[in-house]
Amino acid sequence: MFPFGPGSPGGERAAGAGAEEPAPHARQGGAAGPLPSPPPSLQPGADAAPPPSPCGSPRRPCAPSQPQAGRAGELRPPGALESSAASAQGEQSPPSPPRRQPGPDCRAGSRGRHCLSARLGGPGARLFGWLRERSLGRGLFVDPARDNFRTMTNLYGSIHPADSVYLSTRTHGAVFNLEYSPDGSVLTVACEQTEVLLFDPISSKHIKTLSEAHEDCVNNIRFLDNRLFATCSDDTTIALWDLRKLNSKVCTLHGHTSWVKNIEYDTNTRLLVTSGFDGNVIIWDTNRCTEDGCPHKKFFHTRFLMRMRLTPDCSKMLISTSSGYLLILHDLDLTKSLEVGSYPILRARRTTSSSGISPRNSLEVLTPEVPGERDRGNCITSLQLHPKGWATLLRCSSNTDDQEWTCVYEFQEGAPVRPVSPRCSLRLTHYIEEANVGRGYIKELCFSPDGRMISSPHGYGIRLLGFDKQCSELIDCLPKEASPLRVIRSLYSHNDVVLTTKFSPTHCQIASGCLSGRVSLYQPKF
Repeated sequence: MFPFGPGSPGGERAAGAGAEEPAPHARQGGAAGPLPSPPPSLQPGADAAPPPSPCGSPRRPCAPSQPQAGRAGELRPPGALESSAASAQGEQSPPSPPRRQPGPDCRAGSRGRHCLSARLGGPGARLFGWLRERSLGRGLFVDPARDNFRTMTNLYGSIHPADSVYLSTRTHGAVFNLEYSPDGSVLTVACEQTEVLLFDPISSKHIKTLSEAHEDCVNNIRFLDNRLFATCSDDTTIALWDLRKLNSKVCTLHGHTSWVKNIEYDTNTRLLVTSGFDGNVIIWDTNRCTEDGCPHKKFFHTRFLMRMRLTPDCSKMLISTSSGYLLILHDLDLTKSLEVGSYPILRARRTTSSSGISPRNSLEVLTPEVPGERDRGNCITSLQLHPKGWATLLRCSSNTDDQEWTCVYEFQEGAPVRPVSPRCSLRLTHYIEEANVGRGYIKELCFSPDGRMISSPHGYGIRLLGFDKQCSELIDCLPKEASPLRVIRSLYSHNDVVLTTKFSPTHCQIASGCLSGRVSLYQPKF
């Protein structure tokens, strides 16, 4: 049986693996045992990457520190290198033979000299390198943030718990989800006791409390733009809100038959996508929204559904389950519904068309590799995606509830690895074991806006994790075999188990919320 019980006093309670509907039971908070004392706080910037040297900037090449015999890619006549070496030692070198002026008979070799120049690092190699970086979405003019990541790493490394701003939620219950508006001007908090809180993250001031946003626990919040946002709840409904008029809802959406746990939004088609413990993924057309609701349809159904996410380009949908399976819908088309109800049918649909091209909404079923869980089942409790769509981030818990892992899986495109499946999309690249406290509750982790760091709940605090100590891009430090994530900084500021954390999309700020209802904001120390 899946150990997470939906009856615990709060929203983030997982469905049982052996039932179609979740059965309530008491929270297993006491089984966690005493929590070890937090480790001593790190010195500011202790583990941060050093600032980049001027020579590391792509804008200005480094000046050579020693005389060079010749620039890379420059061809010299025979005896030139020997002449340079002899001159450096103070010896008189014999005169070089006169150079022959190029004529028509040697023009045919110009292409060969150009290729040699490219191999030695000449203009051809530089042009090729620039085109390659541009095709990968990198480079100074394509992605300027790449040149500033060391500065951001130093800023995040200077965050100290003493600099945290505490936003007490008093009697609002546990904090289940945190969400910033796209412009970073509003921080919303989903609470256990039917309420939604709104704060100004810059001034740390309370803006508004939606005291009766729902009739049960509020589980998730998603912004559609800078003013509209949606909330979902255990009362089986979704509510739309407008920041300009918070006295009443824009509308309430009815369609799920059990707890609604997840909200996604396709900005291209303006379709709202929700999932719940009833196993349904439902599409809502916000283009035709009225006070009575939005037109909707059931898009997908499967048992033991936990979380659902869309990639940033909305080309894939990922669904995690309490039974350890991860479902991936490729070449996503939200206008077509899939009526699928069991895993044997899902596996049977993993085929390509006669033309050799996978059809729209082609489905792949995976059992992600988890360290330490090779011989035991596990539950995928939390699911996030890299902001550039390169990887997926999972929080996995063993069925015996004695281990918890954070894992990063790279998306692999191309030839199939297994002949049974048209695709094998995920490869485990990084992992780390978690504290495994607060059993029975889901811990929501997240990527930083640039995808270089991960913020993960860890006991009574959070940990900032990187793919290496320099917080490099994932594609720049992909290991041949799975390797541990690096702990960049540990922050402990709560007096209860942290359930959720979030990076600000625009400022160097992190928010975290815990089981006792406290929200902490972390900012650099200047």
